[in-house]
Amino acid sequence: MADSLLETLIELGVPEAALTFRFVRSSGPGGQNVNKVSTALQLSCDLKVCDLSEGAKTRLRTLAGRRVSSNDVLTLSAQRLRTQEQNKRDAVERLEALIVEARIVPKLRRATKPSKSAKRKRLESKVQRGQAKRLRGKVSMHD
Repeated sequence: MADSLLETLIELGVPEAALTFRFVRSSGPGGQNVNKVSTALQLSCDLKVCDLSEGAKTRLRTLAGRRVSSNDVLTLSAQRLRTQEQNKRDAVERLEALIVEARIVPKLRRATKPSKSAKRKRLESKVQRGQAKRLRGKVSMHD
C-alpha cells in the first residue's frame, strides 16, 4: 500500500530522500487511545531535492501557500483518521495531488477583441430588449 503510493511519488519526481514522516499526538478522533498513541502525521517534503521543473516548483509553492517554509520544505499534517497507516496514506495522496496539479502548465490567455459584427449584434439586441421593456410600461391616454 504505502510502497505503491511512494512509487507514484517517485514517478512524479519526488525521491524518498526528500520525504520525512513524523508521528505526533492527534487532536482528532481516536477514542481512549487519543492521549496514548501518536496517530497524527507530519509529512515534510524538501522541494530542493525534488526533481521538478522550476515552473512546477513555483506553482507548487503557490498552491501550498503557507505550508511551505522559508527553507523550501513543504509540510502537510494528517490527523483526520484513526490510524497511522490511514493518516500516512492521506498525507501522501494529498502531496501527490498537489504535485500533479503543480505540474500542469496553465494555458496562456491571448487577449482578443470582439469583431465589428459582434459589437453590432450586441447593440441591436440591447435596442430590441429596451423596446420590449418600453412596451411593458404604462399605457398613456395619448396613444
